[in-house]
Amino acid sequence: MKTYIHLSNGASFEGKITTKPLNGEIKGEVVFFTGMTGYQEVLTDPSYKDQIIVFTYPLVGNYGINEYDFESKKPHVAGVIVYEGNMSHSHYQADYSLKDYLDKWDIPLLSGIDTRALVKNIRKEGSMEAAISKERFYDTTLLIQKPNNVVQEVSSQNIQSFGKGATHIVLLDFGFKKSILDSLLLHKCRVTVVPFNTTLEKVKSLNPDGVVLSNGPGDPKQLDRLLDNIKAILSAYPAMAICLGHQLTALAFGGNTKKMLYGHRGANQPVVDLLDKSVYMSSQNHSYEVDETSLKNTSLRVRFRNVNDGTVEGLIHDTLPILTTQYHPEANPGPAESGKLFEEFLRMVNEHCGSVKAYA
Repeated sequence: MKTYIHLSNGASFEGKITTKPLNGEIKGEVVFFTGMTGYQEVLTDPSYKDQIIVFTYPLVGNYGINEYDFESKKPHVAGVIVYEGNMSHSHYQADYSLKDYLDKWDIPLLSGIDTRALVKNIRKEGSMEAAISKERFYDTTLLIQKPNNVVQEVSSQNIQSFGKGATHIVLLDFGFKKSILDSLLLHKCRVTVVPFNTTLEKVKSLNPDGVVLSNGPGDPKQLDRLLDNIKAILSAYPAMAICLGHQLTALAFGGNTKKMLYGHRGANQPVVDLLDKSVYMSSQNHSYEVDETSLKNTSLRVRFRNVNDGTVEGLIHDTLPILTTQYHPEANPGPAESGKLFEEFLRMVNEHCGSVKAYA
């Protein structure tokens, strides 16, 4: 059945629905991912909440879906666009096909799309609202982005504990990837996952040695009411902040964020560490960046920078033990070479454990 994706700028692309027929239409922000693998991790990453994801690699689905590489309990994307999607898959861990998995969750898979032309359109015009529809003609004036706090839809509702390590880390859940938790557990931490709006007083009652601010979806400024609380938490404990957590850290200490034209989404983004000039290939997924000019009169300094476009990829604080990354050091999908930053964070925790609370 012919199915279309209509962009808010008036462009339309014809394809066919590979999953079960649409019941109505699907709306969301259309973005693209450049990795050759990792579609399972992308689909289940809460940072993609309500987005229509275009995969630039044509053979998405060729190794199926397994039970090991989920980043959360369910997929969060609104729709999936590929060039070729209903293919036979082959992998010893595969349990079912990409089509079967998306059908289970009523997420449309649109194939036969000229993904190169679609991505060129996004690169020129920017990420925008779009609709997947059976209708050939569509009133694109209906595609107006509605601001909503998607973080509260993906964050944990209750406090949960994992592991039995000696070092206790509180993970503020803005929509965390399972790989972040796995990385901390791998380093023998005891991790307490708490909702995104947990207060400093509640964090103190848990008596952690350090805190991690997770990734998550949406515009960080939608959480501006939490910035004072976030700053207080960051000032009270050694902290690591990833992706959305990185952006919130900048806002909390007086910086600013802005939306990028089409963001970074892929598993091959080069990042340079300005301390030692080493370069990581990194996994990324974000629409917003920290405005470097806004950091001038703050206590934050740029630690990491994107090699391709010079954007800010991570920060450190002048006096507090805070480390942030715009990219994902836990990878999944992507290269794991920046995973050693978890070791740097935990060394920082050990060095300041018991003394940082004096900053609060």
